[in-house]
Amino acid sequence: MVKHVDKGLKGIPGTAFEAANEAAQATGAAQAAFVTLTVDDREVSVHENTTILDAAHKAGIEIPTLCYLREVNEVGSCRVCVVELAGENQLVAACNNVVRDGMEVRTNSPLARRARKLNVELLLSQHDVQCTSCVRSGNCTLQALSNDLNILDARFEKNVRTAAWEKSFPLIRDEGKCVKCLRCVNVCEKVQACAIWDVRGRATRSTIGVKGALPIEESNCALCGQCIVNCPTGALRTRDDTDRVLEALADPDKVCVVQIAPAVRAAWGESLGLSHEQATVKRLVAALRTMGFDYIFDTDFSADLTIMEEGSEFLERLGTGAGDGTAFPMFTSCCPGWVRYLKGHHPELIDQLSSAKSPQQMFGAVMKSYHAENIGVDPERIFSISIMPCVAKKHECAIPCMDDAGAGPDVDVVLTTREAVRLIRAGHVNVHALEEEEFDQPLGIGTGAGVIFGVTGGVMEAALRSAHFLVTGSNPDPDAFAEVRGLYGWKEATFNLAGTELKVAVASGLANTERLLDALARGEVSYHFVEIMACPGGCANGGGQTISENAAKVSTRSRVIYGLDAHSDLRFSHENPAVAACYADYLEKPLSERAHHLLHTDHRAWSMPHEK
Repeated sequence: MVKHVDKGLKGIPGTAFEAANEAAQATGAAQAAFVTLTVDDREVSVHENTTILDAAHKAGIEIPTLCYLREVNEVGSCRVCVVELAGENQLVAACNNVVRDGMEVRTNSPLARRARKLNVELLLSQHDVQCTSCVRSGNCTLQALSNDLNILDARFEKNVRTAAWEKSFPLIRDEGKCVKCLRCVNVCEKVQACAIWDVRGRATRSTIGVKGALPIEESNCALCGQCIVNCPTGALRTRDDTDRVLEALADPDKVCVVQIAPAVRAAWGESLGLSHEQATVKRLVAALRTMGFDYIFDTDFSADLTIMEEGSEFLERLGTGAGDGTAFPMFTSCCPGWVRYLKGHHPELIDQLSSAKSPQQMFGAVMKSYHAENIGVDPERIFSISIMPCVAKKHECAIPCMDDAGAGPDVDVVLTTREAVRLIRAGHVNVHALEEEEFDQPLGIGTGAGVIFGVTGGVMEAALRSAHFLVTGSNPDPDAFAEVRGLYGWKEATFNLAGTELKVAVASGLANTERLLDALARGEVSYHFVEIMACPGGCANGGGQTISENAAKVSTRSRVIYGLDAHSDLRFSHENPAVAACYADYLEKPLSERAHHLLHTDHRAWSMPHEK
């Protein structure tokens, strides 16, 4: 039995909520009256509560936008979507004004065009237009609008503001590129429940900053990166670490090892012009090998390792019950954005986090111990790099206690998917001409269960597959727990595990997570095991993924990931031969003393700035 909980859930930014909310909207819409209007002389019939923007879209006419983010930021602040209405003496924003019967809309009249161009010119007068050195050049909504509106000259005096920022922090804000669209403010508050950003000042003196005028490093930012991927310009970006990797690749004394996270394979080719069929992980392996990496491995290996450790930990807690004070639910710990959020906002729940490290950190620890021993290399020489769909991973690898292999940080550098693409471009690698190549072995072996870590519900499903085996001694149908799939913000399900009724929940997006935690605190729900992903939709929509205004990208990436699982020869973590060999040769068994030392962590060993 599965239930999609609808408590005003917040969906993926840019979508019309998720399917549960869309169904509710459709039910209400069926009872609404239709109105007929014309948009640029095209007649269209829509429900009476439809915005002009959506009515135009239905008529096949696209109105440009900048600040607009469906269901999240519909404030009309940029005035880029202004249109002219017949009989009206002023222009109106199409994004937050609804249609009327008989309305005549002109989306591209001379008056609308002039106003739109003027509004963008005024934004450019306060914008740092050094596009050649901007991380978003070629993928910037403001840049595209300026080109589309044929803005060739700067008519207004430049007035670009600057502000100090700690450039070592994983998230960087450039005041000179901010257009004050408020997307970051509303995504952070409404979708991610962090409310880190705030508006200061008024009118032309207004600006965006960290709430309470705190330095960003002293805030409780979860580092989910959703403000970055929803910013229409380069005002928000990730700290770039590609130069550190290039320096390591050029150092003959370093052995450069890179791991590739599950969700990266579903997105890395998007900005390189590769179709999803072309952008296989094996082609990414070929690109990285061309650049000189010594070993290229799959984080799916350590995702399977995570399932063995976290799943065993859960079954141990379940077997013990609450008799020794064990509290339920147990929460997954593989998402560092979620861990940062819990420590900053709900530290009373820290002991309910699984002690298992994330797959990234497990891999780093195994790399600088087990694998270093196997290849006869001093672990001090290993430079461990990970390619992740995540910004918070940059913080995670730098936590002082993440050094259990005894050779410095277990992971030296984290590159986001975007940085990996920039690295490939910097190496002038023609990805279209590359033949696919295999991962190195043995840590290049992963299962379908490891792949689905990249989507919301994937960790839970993978854990339940192996938990069933560990309890019963037999494999379930690989799709037996498919009910936890889907982009709903909060799902709950009940399964029978060898006679034990197991209540589980899955949430993605921190606002949905907050609602779940509130319901737990009020005693309205109870679970044994809960999976949380900070980013709506999971890592497929991670804050380090390639940036696109196409809201359907998350569904597409999710389908790619589930397709890889469905076609995998191995679909159970406990059947990964490389994992089995690692236990047999080095770790002994899940939850052994050595496994605890290398693969588990103490979440209380470090603190968030305002940990309550």
